[in-house]
Amino acid sequence: MNPSTETKAANQEAFERLTKSEPVLIDVAPAGDVVPGMTENTVLTSGPPLPWEAYEGGQRDAVIGGALFEGLAKTAEEAAEGFASGRLKVDGCHDYGCIGSLAGIYTASMPVFVVHNETYGNVGYCNMYEGKSPKRLNYGVYDEDVREQLTFIAERVAPTIGAATRALGGIPLKPIMTRALHMGDELHSRNTAASLLFSRELIPAFLELDDTPRDHVRDTLEILTEDHYFFLRLSMAAAKATADAAHGIEHSSIVTAMCFSCAEFGIRVSGLGDDWIRGPHASVQAKLFDGHTEDEIAWMGGESPITETIGLGGFAQAAAFPLQAYQGGDPQAMVDRNVELYSITHGENPDYHIPFLKYRGTPTGIDVFKVADTGVLPMMDIGIAGKGGGQIGAGTVRAPMECFQAAVAKFAKT
Repeated sequence: MNPSTETKAANQEAFERLTKSEPVLIDVAPAGDVVPGMTENTVLTSGPPLPWEAYEGGQRDAVIGGALFEGLAKTAEEAAEGFASGRLKVDGCHDYGCIGSLAGIYTASMPVFVVHNETYGNVGYCNMYEGKSPKRLNYGVYDEDVREQLTFIAERVAPTIGAATRALGGIPLKPIMTRALHMGDELHSRNTAASLLFSRELIPAFLELDDTPRDHVRDTLEILTEDHYFFLRLSMAAAKATADAAHGIEHSSIVTAMCFSCAEFGIRVSGLGDDWIRGPHASVQAKLFDGHTEDEIAWMGGESPITETIGLGGFAQAAAFPLQAYQGGDPQAMVDRNVELYSITHGENPDYHIPFLKYRGTPTGIDVFKVADTGVLPMMDIGIAGKGGGQIGAGTVRAPMECFQAAVAKFAKT
């Protein structure tokens, strides 16, 4: 099916919104204080929303862990009963302006980054990185160690970054992201440069925080730089604020969200409303940590591919050759994958450039018609979760064709 004249014009508008957005970090605050619609008994999780009984494995464990952390139940059994009865509510991150890494757990007391799109006025939220331990709530693990780390983030790190951000009057994120692409990041599975650049922005304000204990500042600097992964949550929030600005444009066939749950993969398309177009899980190529095997790989959600919808992550792989050490592959394969993605996108990003490709703009604006016509599937960089919880590796995935074929069929009907 060929797109209509209206669709072509709508896609140009969506592309301009994707590329003209200016995401700015304006605050860090508890989700219950800033996220619209967030209530004390709500736990948000990743992926197209499912009924409680459909959640399984690590994602179910993570939702229950969120309820335990929030004090909504005393035992896992009590939490499960609460969700089954409706006393507790589980819902999807995207519908609250939030974006979730892996299981993506949000509760009312958990701090979130508040990112304002200065161009279009909308806001995106992302919860904070838990630290370098492979045992994390967003990877389906909740125990005393995880509880202590979540409390450490909420009581020490988040207030310190929030106070510094407010003192600075906000921190523009796009300049950091643009520069990080020139320093070996793709802003999804590699955020080494971006994390250091973000830390540099904060340091002058840290020095002036008279009301913040020095040990809190020290602890915050340590988690900002300990494994250079901290900025992912900021790139996700920036991408959410950017992609949402391009959503809801009548006739547009541009993808504005891609995500996983434990059960399926889903996409949203700008001109097809807020309904999720659902399909099977993506295909994965993984490099696993020592001691793990492919039969351990588990799906437990994930919305970090929001970065790919704005031309980052897998759509900027050729900017991040060091990823080979983390998720496997080789430089030529990364270049080849990156180049083929230009065939399924609306245009080249005027701000995000790939030095190896002679500073060509990253392919931006995934068009469902082009995916269906070419057979080229969107490429995403992801972390890999294990059946027993925790991170066991990293790799790349290809979105399922069924979602894009269904989107094209829906356009034909409308």
